[in-house]
Amino acid sequence: MPLLRPVTDADAPDVLALNERNVEALAPLGEDRFAQLRGWADRFDVLESDGAFAGFVVTFGPGTQYDSDNYRWFTERHGEHGFYYLDRIVLDEAFRRQGLGGFVYDALETVAAPHGRMALEVNVVPRNDASLAFHERRGYVEVGRLGDPDHLVALMEKSFR
Repeated sequence: MPLLRPVTDADAPDVLALNERNVEALAPLGEDRFAQLRGWADRFDVLESDGAFAGFVVTFGPGTQYDSDNYRWFTERHGEHGFYYLDRIVLDEAFRRQGLGGFVYDALETVAAPHGRMALEVNVVPRNDASLAFHERRGYVEVGRLGDPDHLVALMEKSFR
């Protein structure tokens, strides 16, 4: 049975290694940045499946000091309190295509609903077709793009109003 729980210091090696294996679709994450994000995040959770580390997720509520350009874009669009931001979700390769992403999104969308929408970004350069299809199936729509020819993201939202 899957479980979302707050990240601990003991989880750091697994989180950092998984982020590094997927860094082309994410921002780099070292020990200092891990600690910084953990301090700003509304949730920094580990996903377990049958007791095994299966991935992690980081979300931010509105009005934080988070320094992401994507997060700032949504702040400018919706103000300090009109969105809940999913920064990154990463599933270990061995746990993909098992419904765990849907499990995490079900939990996070419940948290996001009082904020009116969940906001996130998905890579379009390099293209992440699996993630784009997943988000489209869940009702996310593209509302903008940020980046450059080497790294471009689709800014996406799902409204709960």
